[in-house]
Amino acid sequence: MYKLIKTEGHARRGEFKTVHGTVQTPAFMNVATVAAIKGGLSAFDLKNIGCQVMLCNTYHLHLRPGDEVVRDMGGLHKFTRWDGPILTDSGGFQVFSLASLRKIKEEGVTFNSHIDGRRIFMGPEESMRIQANLGTTIAMAFDECIKNPAEHDYAKDSCARTVRWLKRCKAELARLKHEGLAVNPDEMLFGINQGCCFDDLRIDHMKEIAELDLDGYSIGGLAVGEPAEEMYRVISVVEEHMPKDKIRYLMGVGTPGNILESIHRGVDLFDCVMPARNARHGHLNTWNGVINIRNAKYERDDSPIDPECDCEVCRNFSRSYLRHLFKADETLALRLGVMHNLYFYNKLLEKCRHALDEGTFESFYSKYVTLLDQRI
Repeated sequence: MYKLIKTEGHARRGEFKTVHGTVQTPAFMNVATVAAIKGGLSAFDLKNIGCQVMLCNTYHLHLRPGDEVVRDMGGLHKFTRWDGPILTDSGGFQVFSLASLRKIKEEGVTFNSHIDGRRIFMGPEESMRIQANLGTTIAMAFDECIKNPAEHDYAKDSCARTVRWLKRCKAELARLKHEGLAVNPDEMLFGINQGCCFDDLRIDHMKEIAELDLDGYSIGGLAVGEPAEEMYRVISVVEEHMPKDKIRYLMGVGTPGNILESIHRGVDLFDCVMPARNARHGHLNTWNGVINIRNAKYERDDSPIDPECDCEVCRNFSRSYLRHLFKADETLALRLGVMHNLYFYNKLLEKCRHALDEGTFESFYSKYVTLLDQRI
């Protein structure tokens, strides 16, 4: 259940209560695609860096180790030892990302596994059964995320199919919970707004799925190559038609600047692989922009990654040592880099919440929206 506490312009400060804990929003969800953060972080590390929600992927966990294995091990919470909320992506994004390996029909989608090539079928009912086995807190509806730009007629047909799939997801999840087949009997369901960058499709689709009274609503199909300003425009177009009393989630976004712009436009939840991926390549976030720790100028730099940061990495290690680890291809470099970047993202969202509490978000947004994305 979402509670809107206050607003500043379109920006929202809220709380989202789940059976696995209450999420203070706006919030960033840390991506653990296969039930692990790439870079060697565990569930206990996530707690230490201020993470509120862990995000895992239905498709990948279905392939390996198998959702029935996870179910038999007590669900994702027991399996990973993460005790907070878990959101699982539906597998629908693989319809988009595995374009050369799939075939879409009304019933669902047939994939070739990217691991061993075996044929896999996934539709709305299969996605809900997998997510019920995983015991997730929040299940995402199975949708079709199409390429952007796309033909208007195809995008319109895809939106209609996504609505039909959403209704099937809702019915199947209700059946699974009623029959005691869900590891988490309080599992929630979020719907996903689609429609590429066509205002009419985005608005009509949002209005249609809002009528289904779901636990939350997501904006999907963005951050897939379109200009950032186009993404922001679509968010503003859709936001006007999203239920005010339900949580809003922008999928797969993004840079600190992207997140600040989206909070400014009324979004509550975010996820992205970017902070961990960038960290593994030595690109580290600071309150003055992004540094490349591999640069020679850090060879004898005894200062922390960011003097303004109080994460475990910045409290204990120098830029010189981090650079050495990256240049030596030590695994510890990845772990420390990812820990820092994810801490930074969670701290950024914490500061956004504090600014909203204090009524100073507009000035915070103005100060950091461009600064945090610049390369130093």
